[in-house]
Formats: sequence, C-alpha cells, structure tokens
Amino acid sequence: VQLQASGGGLVQAGASLRLSCTASGITFSHYAMAWFRQDPGKEREFVAAISQLDGSSHFADSVQGRFTISREDAKNTVYLQMNSLKPADTALYYCAGKRTYRDYQSIRSYPYWGQGTEVTVSS
Repeated sequence: VQLQASGGGLVQAGASLRLSCTASGITFSHYAMAWFRQDPGKEREFVAAISQLDGSSHFADSVQGRFTISREDAKNTVYLQMNSLKPADTALYYCAGKRTYRDYQSIRSYPYWGQGTEVTVSS
C-alpha cells in the first residue's frame, strides 16, 4: 500500500493550495480518507476526513469554512483544497486511509499513511 501526497508549497497568507493524495495497493473506493498535519515540535492533528460511503466530511474547527476535502475514486485520489491560508496552517500535511469512517479523528485508527507534503504560509 502506498499513499503519495503532493501539492505543498510556500505561499503568502490569504492564498490557496490544493493538496492531492493518490493511493495504490488498495481498493480506494472502500477506504475512508483523511488529512492530518504536524508542525515541528507539536503533535500530529486532525484536519479533515471524507467517508467512502456517502462522501460526507468533517473538519477541524481551525479549518472549518476554509478547507474542503473531496475524493475522485476513479483516480484513487483525495484532495484537500485550502483557501484563505494563515501562517498557523504551516505544517507537514499527511494523508491517511482506513476501511471504516468511525473515529475519523483518531490518528491511531489509520493503518496507512502518506509521506507528507510541506505547506508553509508566510505572513
């Protein structure tokens, strides 16, 4: 199983970025997918998740209204659209996948992780 994240970069506050995560080795349409992020020296935190059953999604309060998550099962890819970026969004962003949507915020519940893509937002 491999999850390949991409799309990070250096942007100014207020800009937008779209992260992508492409999976291989799994039946992607059977997997709930999520994004987490981690700033150096801090714990990894939940950002967003999307269900494999009905496409429903959930977001951390800190990104609600600014970020959207979507999936394209035909391309085995999940996206994170990040708008109105803030310096506080600076982190290494990881995608993750698992078979059930239950406990979507639980880091420990995800067996599969991508390598991370770096997002830096300057003020």
